[in-house]
This record gives sequence, C-alpha cells and structure tokens, in this order.
Amino acid sequence: MLIIDDLRAVPLFSTLPDTQLEHLANTSADLQLRAGEYAVHEGGERALYVVLAGKMEVVKMFDGVERTLGWRVPGTIFGEVPLALSCPFPGAYRASEPSRVMRVDAQQYYALAAAAPEVALRMGALARERIGGLQGLSAEPPKPRVLVAGSRWDPACRELNQFLVRNQISGDWITLDAPDFATRWNGTCPSAQECPTLRLADGTLLCKPSTRELAERLGLQTKPRYDDYDTLIIGGGPAGLAAAVYGASEGLRTIVVEREAPGGQAGTSSRIENYLGFPSGVSGDELANRALQQAKRLGAEMLVTRSVERIDVESRHVHLDGGEVVRTRTIILATGVAWRRLKVEGFERLIGKGIYYGAARSEASATHGLDVYLIGGGNSAGQAALYFASHARLVTLLIRADSLEKSMSRYLTEQIAMKSNIEVRPNSEVVGAYGDSNLTSIDILDNTTASVSRHECGGLFVFIGADAETDWLPAEVARDNRGYVLTGDDVVKAGRWSHDRDPYLLESSVPGIFACGDVRLSPVKRVASAVGEGSMAVAFVHRYLQNTQR
Repeated sequence: MLIIDDLRAVPLFSTLPDTQLEHLANTSADLQLRAGEYAVHEGGERALYVVLAGKMEVVKMFDGVERTLGWRVPGTIFGEVPLALSCPFPGAYRASEPSRVMRVDAQQYYALAAAAPEVALRMGALARERIGGLQGLSAEPPKPRVLVAGSRWDPACRELNQFLVRNQISGDWITLDAPDFATRWNGTCPSAQECPTLRLADGTLLCKPSTRELAERLGLQTKPRYDDYDTLIIGGGPAGLAAAVYGASEGLRTIVVEREAPGGQAGTSSRIENYLGFPSGVSGDELANRALQQAKRLGAEMLVTRSVERIDVESRHVHLDGGEVVRTRTIILATGVAWRRLKVEGFERLIGKGIYYGAARSEASATHGLDVYLIGGGNSAGQAALYFASHARLVTLLIRADSLEKSMSRYLTEQIAMKSNIEVRPNSEVVGAYGDSNLTSIDILDNTTASVSRHECGGLFVFIGADAETDWLPAEVARDNRGYVLTGDDVVKAGRWSHDRDPYLLESSVPGIFACGDVRLSPVKRVASAVGEGSMAVAFVHRYLQNTQR
C-alpha cells in the first residue's frame, strides 16, 4: 500500500502538505507490474500515473508497427496530455522491468488541482511540452511500408492492395504509365510482365508475390505457435473476432484461422451507422481493427492467408492448407458468407477490371469524377452509395424492386434522398457488360418498359446478397439446402442429434463444434447479432469443456 514517504520523493508533489499527501496515498492505486505488463493501453481512460520504482516504456502503434517514444523513470509522471485535453491515452505505457506505479483517478486529480494550483500549473507546462512532441511526430511524412507497381486494371494488383488495406498496412499503388512513376519508384522500372512488383520499406523487391508470402515478409502471423488449442475459430469476421476476444479473455488457448484478412464481409463496409456505442458510425475496417487489437492483447492468435481444408470430427484435427495439422478441443465456425455471383454476359471476364463484388473504402478514391453503378437494395449497397457519393460524379443504385424502403433501413434511405448525386433506378437490372482491358459500359434493362439502354460506366459494384460456402465441411455437420449450418433446436428438428443431452443453442450436429454469425441458419444477419453470437459461443464452449472433463 502507498504511504506518505512514497509520495514525498515525487517532484510534482514536493510542495504538498502531509494532509494532502495522506489523502492521495489513501485514495490512489498502487500498481505492481511485472516486466511486459501495461499500466495503461493506448486509448485507455485518462488518469495520472506516477512511476515510483522501475522503468516504463512509452509505445505507440504506427501503421501496425509498435514504436517506442520514450521512457518514464522513478519520480516522473504520465497522463498529463489526457488530463489536459480530456481525451484517451495517445500511447501505451508498459513496464520494461518490474515496476511500481501509482495511479490517481481523474476525479481525484482534478480535486487535487483545485486544492493545490501549483500542481495544475506544473501539469499544464508538462502537457504543453508533450503535446509539442506529439505534434512533431504527426508532422513526420508517413512512409508507406509497401509500394505496389502495376496496372490499375490488374486484379492481382487490386488483391494485394486490398490485402494491405484490410490488414492496416500502409501502401501506395502506382501505375506504370503514371507521369511521376520514375520519381516515386526510385529504381529500375519493372516490365508489365513482372507486375505486380512490390517494394518493401527495407528496399526488398517482390515480383508477383502471393498474399501469404507478402504476409510473412511483413511479419503477420501465418503459422500457429502451438500444436493444440482449447478452441479454434474458423473465420475472422465480427463473429470470429468476438469469439476470439471472449475466448482469450476467459483463459482459453484461442486461435483464429482467416483466409484473407480480419473483418470478413463487414470489414468492407464503408460505414456502419447503427452499431451500438458509435453514435457517429464506424467503418467496417475500423471496427475490425479495434477488435483485432483487443483479441491480440488478450492473447488470441490470428492466422491470416490460411484456410481450413478439412476437419477430422473424431480426432478434432484441423487440417490447414499447406499440410499443417492443429489439434483443438472445440471448433467455432464463423466463416460468414460469400457474395452471390451474377450470371450476366461479360461479367466474369471483367471481374476486378471495373466490376467488383462488395466494396471497400479504399476503392472510393478510384471513382473520383466518374459515373458508377451499384446493384442491390440492401444496407451494404446503401452504405457504399453514400460513401462513393463523396468521390464519384454520379452514383446510380439499380434495384429490381419498385422502391428502396422494402429492403433498406430507413436512416439510409433518408440520407440517400438528400444526396443530389445519388440516383435510384427501380425495376432495373444489368443485362450486359462491355470493355476490352476494363469495363467501359453496361446495358440496363428497365422491367417496366422492357427497354434496354447502354450507359458509360466507371465502375460497377454488386451487392445482391450472399450464400454460405460450406461444402468443405464434413458430412457430420448438418446444413440446410443453401449451406447454412444447423444449430440447437434446428439440429433436433432435422433428426441429426443422437446424443444424451440437448444441443446448446449454437452447437452444430457434432458436439463441440459451434456456429455463429452469418454462416449459422438464422433470420437475423447483422453485425451486432454476429458479435453477440460470437461471445455466446464461447460460453457454450466452456459448458462443453466442463461437461467433457467430468
């Protein structure tokens, strides 16, 4: 516990009388930290911290890479910037050796500052000094970790660029015909046959790398650290990330296997306006990044660019692509769904060359000044239309229904109606796509008049719903005729449950294998419900493990 003598040695408190020191000692927390433990994480709530013993490292994430900004030794403080600006901590503070830190809650600090103005003055001066240092950091020109050279219409370039964006890695994509290419590339120009060519920050050149090779070069985890786990989560969307957070926080050895990047389909949403706790809305990739950081901080592993080839139900061996085998006591299926494909003449040839399924925020800048079209009347299409409207000259929503109100949330339809450069064409569908190296025009059928018209098109984005891709699952895992995994009562009704107890709510036809999120048969397909089911799945995992240990 804290005593007055601990506080007398702190310069900030040197002028305080014993009564105030005693009050501080009685109301402040005494943190005993091991090496590697955090006093506060980046984004943590404001408070005043005083280092009494040991050494604290100041760290901050820049572009997914941790950077050390400084150190705090006995007698020094941290927390002055959050207290001065009423904001969260801009960086994290971690013990580099066994340390002892005093924490004064914000309310207690403000009471002290009112009673002892000299403390407030010292804190203000220190805050101004530290803010100046932060401003200097923010003024440094950011250097992309990866520079991608290749054609704008090369699907491989787009895939690599999207991989970087969705994994929160800064990158820049320059085309070979760009007038400033030589200056920006600063080296021998690669040929079109060598592209995409990537230059890493250390100067390494990669010619046509796979996403896994790139992930390994950038230090992303692609291999499991252990041979066995308490729970293995397949899919890194909102449901899978929620399961990872709760699984790791409750002491389970947890691993997530994600074939692309964290966030799943929701990670490509330009804006989610109705997610609890974000009054101004949140982009899908921002939500995914926050969840990923949380899961990792709690100890969950996240494998990217890996997929599951098959599951051995009896042994609980999970076979990954590449031949690796992971043992696990339980499995959580959170694979989500895949965009449904349109069967229209010219589509397959132009996918990635002007025609895209779904849309990420990073694609909006490429539509600047163009006329783009979106197919679909759901919330995903509405969110993308609003985001593209800030870049494109004209955004046209093509829907088969006679109005948006039948399929889109009211808050989105109201915002779309207020945008002068968003046009809604009901009773319409695309029946043809044209272009040589890239999409140039589309044919639109007006179902009310049966007439077809051709329109120049700078980009076509498709949002027509999604399907579960679960053909790879073993036959023992029951699914409906569209591939959605049956759980709970649906398993019993289908006659696929033959065990002594009833299945848990999110349990599949195989005990110990659970399903959550969009891949599970359920009428509700929302980010919030996926997050809820991911956390619930972990509760059922615990119950299953407890019962099997008896």
